Amino acid sequence: MDTCGMCEGQLEHGYLCPGDTQALAERLQRIPQLYRALGAFLQPAQRGNHGGRTHPVDAPLPVDEHVLDLRGPGGMVTTLESWREALHDARRWPAPVARYELRDRVAAAAAGLQSSVDWIARYWPAAGDMAREIRDAHNAAASVVHPRLAEERGTRLGKCPAVDSSGAICGAILRHFPGQRAVTCKWCGCSFEPHEWAGLREWIDRDEDNPPMELAS
Repeated sequence: MDTCGMCEGQLEHGYLCPGDTQALAERLQRIPQLYRALGAFLQPAQRGNHGGRTHPVDAPLPVDEHVLDLRGPGGMVTTLESWREALHDARRWPAPVARYELRDRVAAAAAGLQSSVDWIARYWPAAGDMAREIRDAHNAAASVVHPRLAEERGTRLGKCPAVDSSGAICGAILRHFPGQRAVTCKWCGCSFEPHEWAGLREWIDRDEDNPPMELAS
């Protein structure tokens, strides 16, 4: 039996379960639209006028660096193109044709990956890593373009490291919601205050690199 690289569910064969395969395909389809939509958020709105004046009192706010990071070189385009290049290498295909405009590069790389989603899920050991990075890039863009949806879903952090009296690890998925001071596990109720987040992040990263054989349900 194999294990899904995203949800760690059991598979008869392959590297991504049907649900995570479908989610990957849908994210790749949406990413070019999200990338274009981010353009409207590069320059925040100017500060309000006073006394009915027709010109702004204050200078415009600086460019939103978070959005700039997503849309610029090293952001979404680099994530997509690096995985597409790795895919071509794994399948022994010629290198992808380079595009000039960033939005064209994003669209081409996303389409190239989407066309091979079934092969990726079934045959590529790197499928889980790729699916996570695509999810993170998609969610980062969606949190700007559709912030209310992001607030409802929260940010997925990883598995809860709380240990009960029997020594069993909780293992439920932790999420952080905007405005929430502490990260609270909805399964076991354990809370992690901000001063504990560095240790929590270290545990989650270690767990993802070395998943335990069994987790408490």
